[in-house]
Amino acid sequence: MEEVCEGKDFSFPTQEEKILSFWSEIKAFETQLERTKDLPEYIFYDGPPFATGLPHYGHILAGTIKDIVTRYQTMTGHHVTRRFGWDCHGLPVENEIDKKLGIKRRDEVLKMGIDKYNEECRGIVTRYVEEWEKVVVRVGRWIDFKNDYKTMDLKFMESVWWVFAKLFEKGLVYKGFKVMPYSTGCKTVLSNFEVQQNYKDVPDPEITVTFPIVDDPHNAAFVAWTTTPWTLPSNLALCVNGNFDYIKVRNKYTGKVYVIAECRLSALPIEKPKSTANGSAGASKTSNSKTKSGKAENLMDSYDLLEKVKGSELVNKKYEPLFNYFMEFSDTAFRVVADDYVTDDSGTGIVHSAPAFGEDDYRICIANQILSKENLIVAVDDDGCFIEKVTDFSGRYVKDADKDIIEAVKAKGRLVKSGSFMHSYPFCWRSDTPLIYRAVPSWFIRVEQLKEQLLESNKQTYWVPDYVKEKRFHNWLENARDWAVSRSRFWGTPLPVWMSDDGEQFIVMDSIAKLEKLSGVKVFDLHRHNIDNITIPSSRGPEFGVLRRVEDVFDCWFESGSMPYAYIHYPFENVELFEKNFPGHFVAEGLDQTRGWFYTLMVLSTALFGKPAFRNLICNGLVLAEDGKKMSKSLKNYPSPMEVIDDYGADALRLYLINSPVVRAETLRFKKEGVFSVVKDVFLPWYNAYRFLVQNAKRLEIEGFAPFTPIDSATLQGSSNVLDQWINSATQSLVHFVHQEMNAYRLYTVVPYLLKFLDNLTNIYVRFNRKRLKGRTGEEDCRTALSTLYNVEEFLFVLVVSLSGSAYFMSDTLHVLNNFAFKVLLMSCKVMAPFTPFFSEGLYQNMRRVCTRSEESIHYCSFPQVEGERDERIEQSVARMMTIIDLARNIRERHNKPLKSPLREMIVVHTDVDFLDDIAGKLKEYVLEELNVRSLVPCNDTLKYASLRAEPEFSVLGKRLGKSMGVVAKEVKAMSQKNILEFEKAGEVTISSHCLKLSDIKVVREFKRPDGLTDGEVDAAGDGDVLVILDLRLDESLYEAGVARERKLLCGLTLVKGCVMLDEWAVCQLQVVNRIQKSRKKIGLEPTDAVEVYFESLDEDKSISQRVLNSQELYIRDAIGSPLLSSTLMPPHAVITFEFTLLHCKILFTAGARQLVMDLLLPRLAEVVALVFTCLSSGTLFSPGITYGVRLPLTYWLNNSKAFARQTRNYFKGRCRMPLLIIFVILGEETFHDISKLSFTIYLARPALVFQSDAILSLYGVVSGNTKSAHGLETYLLSRDHSNLKSEFQLGDGKITVDFIEGLPAVNVILGELVFLSVGDSILRTKSG
Repeated sequence: MEEVCEGKDFSFPTQEEKILSFWSEIKAFETQLERTKDLPEYIFYDGPPFATGLPHYGHILAGTIKDIVTRYQTMTGHHVTRRFGWDCHGLPVENEIDKKLGIKRRDEVLKMGIDKYNEECRGIVTRYVEEWEKVVVRVGRWIDFKNDYKTMDLKFMESVWWVFAKLFEKGLVYKGFKVMPYSTGCKTVLSNFEVQQNYKDVPDPEITVTFPIVDDPHNAAFVAWTTTPWTLPSNLALCVNGNFDYIKVRNKYTGKVYVIAECRLSALPIEKPKSTANGSAGASKTSNSKTKSGKAENLMDSYDLLEKVKGSELVNKKYEPLFNYFMEFSDTAFRVVADDYVTDDSGTGIVHSAPAFGEDDYRICIANQILSKENLIVAVDDDGCFIEKVTDFSGRYVKDADKDIIEAVKAKGRLVKSGSFMHSYPFCWRSDTPLIYRAVPSWFIRVEQLKEQLLESNKQTYWVPDYVKEKRFHNWLENARDWAVSRSRFWGTPLPVWMSDDGEQFIVMDSIAKLEKLSGVKVFDLHRHNIDNITIPSSRGPEFGVLRRVEDVFDCWFESGSMPYAYIHYPFENVELFEKNFPGHFVAEGLDQTRGWFYTLMVLSTALFGKPAFRNLICNGLVLAEDGKKMSKSLKNYPSPMEVIDDYGADALRLYLINSPVVRAETLRFKKEGVFSVVKDVFLPWYNAYRFLVQNAKRLEIEGFAPFTPIDSATLQGSSNVLDQWINSATQSLVHFVHQEMNAYRLYTVVPYLLKFLDNLTNIYVRFNRKRLKGRTGEEDCRTALSTLYNVEEFLFVLVVSLSGSAYFMSDTLHVLNNFAFKVLLMSCKVMAPFTPFFSEGLYQNMRRVCTRSEESIHYCSFPQVEGERDERIEQSVARMMTIIDLARNIRERHNKPLKSPLREMIVVHTDVDFLDDIAGKLKEYVLEELNVRSLVPCNDTLKYASLRAEPEFSVLGKRLGKSMGVVAKEVKAMSQKNILEFEKAGEVTISSHCLKLSDIKVVREFKRPDGLTDGEVDAAGDGDVLVILDLRLDESLYEAGVARERKLLCGLTLVKGCVMLDEWAVCQLQVVNRIQKSRKKIGLEPTDAVEVYFESLDEDKSISQRVLNSQELYIRDAIGSPLLSSTLMPPHAVITFEFTLLHCKILFTAGARQLVMDLLLPRLAEVVALVFTCLSSGTLFSPGITYGVRLPLTYWLNNSKAFARQTRNYFKGRCRMPLLIIFVILGEETFHDISKLSFTIYLARPALVFQSDAILSLYGVVSGNTKSAHGLETYLLSRDHSNLKSEFQLGDGKITVDFIEGLPAVNVILGELVFLSVGDSILRTKSG
């Protein structure tokens, strides 16, 4: 594997751009489709967005959900065709053109020409296609743009025709006159589900008007209330409820007589008499139109009751019209009718009816023969203005005319009162103008007839979250109305209906071929301007003329609802593909589509095939701006998606969206800082853990071992290490869980589980395996650990938890992972590939270098499967172990007992004997070390240290038990400890005839402190499952151990909050280790770079520093990975150094022995300096014109020392009797003064060979001249590359044969007997021997 940079230097967006280039280079998506073409189909329907606007976070969210699911399905063995779609027709496009061209009236389009208008529409449909593709591709979604579908394509439109024709054949299509929501801004009707998309709270006028009753003996008037004054000119009837009681009342002060529903008497105003000068009652106050209504009991003080009748008795009573615009209907209109739709919750119980502007108004007027469908007059035109017939308000926009109409009513003396009120009112979702209800002719689908079938189809689908299906969507279907699918517009798929002039004959086209056959005209495009002129001869004969196409086009929702058939041109093509895989497997869109696309898909598929269009559905919530408002370009209340991606990367944005409430159909307030948190809390720890693995794998090579290759999973399963067993089992549980949840489409449960797994991985497996990861337990154990992490990464590929500790801890941990580590990381790579495709790919590409037969891309890999048995016992035991550690830490914090202070004993109380065996056995060492406790005592007697009491879970039992709750609660609280234990063992108990489960009763364990001890001496903590007891009493015998542990923690750079002042030696060691680590970093060393560290005391009394080194030897060795050596231990051939002022860097010249250096180099120092200059200036770092005084970076020596040494040896070859070596050893040094009263220098040096001279001499026999032979062998070994020499010893099991030195016999050189690879090795062997 290649080295990787530090996390702070890693750019996630830049890496993603590289991955995009890689995918493009290998044609990753195309290749994936080709490789899976013979696998079972997984049909995914992608709802078409409009391309007239730019993509927003809602699109990115839905696209990410779709991408995750389809990537997962591909990895689990399916062929998933993913074609992008475009909604090209309808109001959104026409609205843009109307704005562009300044069109405000329908006749302006006709004057311009439909052909020109439609071509203008066609010209903007793909305006933002490039921007869409850029964003979708950049966010990591794999979908086919080249083979996309468009609703304006000829083949798509033909399939839409087929859908309509089939519905017509089934008798589900009719043409009717219906009052529909109408947009005056877009000049078209809207579907009921479109109306729901844009409600606003707005003020509207409310007025109460009188309608004098013809020939009434009291001159009484009906009183009606309305919030749409503009409909009053079209009034033709009044409607009452036949079952209500109506009263005739006379105002005591004005004499006016009103007829009103008795229960709505409060709608009348309270009028009081005027007071005269002497206080007597005089004439009443003039009726004020703004007078407030009063309570019924107070009103009767102002009114006399004259009559009381049933509403049915008022039917057919005539009244005087308010306006005279429709007097031609006098014979049948201006009378009272009755219907149950009149309610008593508002108004007066009498409803004014304008049949052209209310659905119920139209229905009751037709039913009561007020007028017929044929003679209905709509007093408002397509632009929302009054027609000429309404002479007083002709040409006025209805909403603007409200005030004048109210004034006209008042002038007629017919206004009882007026006011204003706030209410929720529908606005057009495209033009943002208020909707009106208006009678229009339209073509309808009989949805109400399909209601039961729709509800049955809905039962066959699976939704996430399910409450959207069971409540919102179910309720919508239950109240479904017939669907008006035609629009009196221009840019859309034309209705395939040709009708004769007399309306007696019509033909519905189901294909282009049928139209061509009947008309004799070749058809190349189906838009209005290309087919409106096509006529069909009447089959009844020439005298009946020709059939012409009706002018309407389809509602664009009908087109998108036809998508499952039209995007593959069914039934004209792909018949087998469709019929084998319908319903489709998966759709996903936002919550608003429950009344949009989801609804139209369900209606059309049920009408055509009697089943739903889809099997599985994910419904996401809405993404709002940070302030909770709708994202708005004008308000600039959200950052652009590309800005966020450029700053933090697409993977971070994807994970932020997916791991939020919005995936559960709730709202999300988008925060850019939230995306940054994903980078900080997820991706950086993940990257650091990956870097950690790479560095440790590289370290094996650097230390002379064989290159790292992962061990197979079967071998790893047999590991005897308890944490290996745990991580293996946890990984299998993870894979099982991910499969389970992804197959159930619960994306929102997967990511939290992944993150928790990774938290456990780093804070349990990595943290507790420090010694193994450092290689302290041997190479084989190290490889096992690394392989495990590698393979689990294959499942998850997301190490998302923060690695506790410092930069040292990362370096320290990297040392352990080997095979188990490698396994974890590679497994996680595959599991996370659908969620974070870029980062997973980037890490995989480096990790696959050590794998044989690996796939070219992570996205070609199969999704991991469960392998081997899961050990639930060890998983639960480790989980409880972490709980124990947390509880014990809480006790320490409560009593201000830092971890540096050792404690004598802890007791773990639990009833599970298996768990206690685990915690007191194979898990014990981890608990004791982590908590700094000397002993652990298990106890399964829960009553020895705790008292039990039971409490009912009111939140669970309240609704279930109702009135019985009090009795049950009392008995639960009275349960004895024996009863509680029996209940826990049995899992249930019956109380007052109610069976209660473990979830119904909360068992509280309260610590029972041993007699004679205070809470400062012994304390406990529990979580309802396990109880932890700590002995907090001081013990002087543990003090020294506490100081030692403190030093260890500090040397490892894992600082503990609340530490007390340390002794000076511990502080000194902390400073030493800190300076060593900083020096390594300063000179550019990687954790895998092997160096030896030398310590030189600058104090007069060097014994003090020596005692410090001796006392902290083990802890320092653990901290820096090697012994801290005295400078006096530098080998003879690593002593002489010369500092050249022209280069300001230290170079070590060595030959076979120190004297040879003195003899050969010192006299020829100038020549050597020239040689150094020549060699360096010929390298890539310097040009021939280099000047004196240049300081070379130390990284140059690291990168070029071998080449420079080789050049130097070649230069001196023939000039000396033996090869001369120039080796760069001293890499850096730093001097410190007055550190805990000590002064010293730290040297970092390359490992140097240490020879056992006497043993080498014995190889050649103790005779004269053999010293020269021994010297020759040493010189040869010194000339070898250190890492290569180490590898040879490794391969030779600690032995190499040297048989090619001229004049010398072959000898076996044994590591540890004749030579050591470093001074540290020599010292450690000496101490151990």
